[in-house]
Amino acid sequence: MSEKILEIKNLNVWYKKRNSIISDLSFHLDKNEIVGLIGLNGAGKTTLIKVLSGLLEGYNYDSICFDGNPFSFRDSKFKNQRYTVFSEDYSFGYFTFREYLSYVFSAYSKKLPDVSELVAGFHFEKYENKLLKDLSMGNRKKVNLITAFALKTPILFLDEPVNGLDFQSTEFLYSLISGYKEHGTILFSSHIAESITLTSDRVMVLDNGKISHSFSGEKITTESIRKVLRLDNVI
Repeated sequence: MSEKILEIKNLNVWYKKRNSIISDLSFHLDKNEIVGLIGLNGAGKTTLIKVLSGLLEGYNYDSICFDGNPFSFRDSKFKNQRYTVFSEDYSFGYFTFREYLSYVFSAYSKKLPDVSELVAGFHFEKYENKLLKDLSMGNRKKVNLITAFALKTPILFLDEPVNGLDFQSTEFLYSLISGYKEHGTILFSSHIAESITLTSDRVMVLDNGKISHSFSGEKITTESIRKVLRLDNVI
């Protein structure tokens, strides 16, 4: 039987108090599991990842547990157990990649590893010493992805990680996501069916702020995704 690393019951999230983006949302993540999160635009995918990452104040819940123990999204102990890659991130613009990497590993109290394989896999060698503000969206995304997969935290949250990546980097990312079960758990959102079907052990469908469907194994197909998103008649 799988062991849960994160369990949330009846989560509500809002930007304006009487306008909930997420309502009574309950789900769990197992240890060493890859979970894809899909949904149409406005379903609440990014909002969910933001609240899990401790960036939002407007929320309540019945219970949340990490590794069997109650916690809050802003607990320092929990922050050190997860890392988030957002779809777009313009922070630390005056850092170079190497400076940012050193900063993050220091913040997580971890020894800086050799990241040469990750740098090569994302074809990032020419950009290591450029300021982040001078990088394209895709290369900024690579900075955070390299950092994420080098950190190897128990949980990774990835918000639309494929956005902005070239073909070769996308293929490399798929292999990293699939192999991450050796280190921990990934929850990632995507609007690209291929990224879900090639990497996920389980898929959760977010619809109007709630999980409407969840399926795993051989049931994770492009056809099943299109069906639950009601895209059957879309060319």
